[in-house]
Amino acid sequence: MTSIEFIKSIKQAVYDYSVNGCVSLLQKPPGRKPSEKLVELSRYVNQLSEYDKEMMYSIIKLASSQAIFGLLAVIDGVRQFEDSESKGSFDLRFNKDGNSVIINDPNEEYLHDLFNQQVPPM
Repeated sequence: MTSIEFIKSIKQAVYDYSVNGCVSLLQKPPGRKPSEKLVELSRYVNQLSEYDKEMMYSIIKLASSQAIFGLLAVIDGVRQFEDSESKGSFDLRFNKDGNSVIINDPNEEYLHDLFNQQVPPM
């Protein structure tokens, strides 16, 4: 797996799934007795105009992409994670069939930049 393949997988498995899941939860909370807060949010969302719903969905997309971007920036070592003089670093590896590949190779393009290519900021 390359870093580009990793980011494409993150877009599908995390970003798309989170956005679609959040929208689905807000449209129709699942279960016999969903939480009161979720039901309240659902009522609010469902009474919005189509324009307001689209704006709210854009906010969900923005929040989801910023959360993933921030996590990737921490993994890349460009966003402060520790509050000490001695800083550690992350080594993200993909292991399969006895092979191990560094996904966040510091000599390659940053993961957070690759993610922005897949999910451009607003």
